[in-house]
Amino acid sequence: MTAMTAEETWDFLMEGTRTAHLATVRADGRPHIKPVWFLLSGTPGDFQVILTTAADTVAGRNLRRDGRVMISVDDPVPPFSFVLIEGTAVLSDDPAELLDVATRLGARYMGADRAAEYGARNGVPGELVVRVTLARVLAQRAIAD
Repeated sequence: MTAMTAEETWDFLMEGTRTAHLATVRADGRPHIKPVWFLLSGTPGDFQVILTTAADTVAGRNLRRDGRVMISVDDPVPPFSFVLIEGTAVLSDDPAELLDVATRLGARYMGADRAAEYGARNGVPGELVVRVTLARVLAQRAIAD
């Protein structure tokens, strides 16, 4: 098992269409986790994770109350790698930002030819942009080597 550099972490997170798992804290302290599409903003040494969620979901309600999150992204193919991110989420319901993020997510996960379609579908009132500022990152590659 080898720690990833900042550049390797960035490349790992941006490769293909890996889904992240977003963990939030329920009001009673129990964890809640859900798969999410995500983007990165910034540079390899200083970035934020960006995603969307509906405001009225368990995750949306949790994030409005408590911005602490954990994010997990893994490669399930041997020799296996993963990135764990601990951070704090800031929420926005700005319509222009929401449309922009939803469109970029659509491009990443569904292809450039469907980006506008997914932006229009997901960048609507009731959705939130979630920007996670990193507090701690653990990134390991080749854990089975």
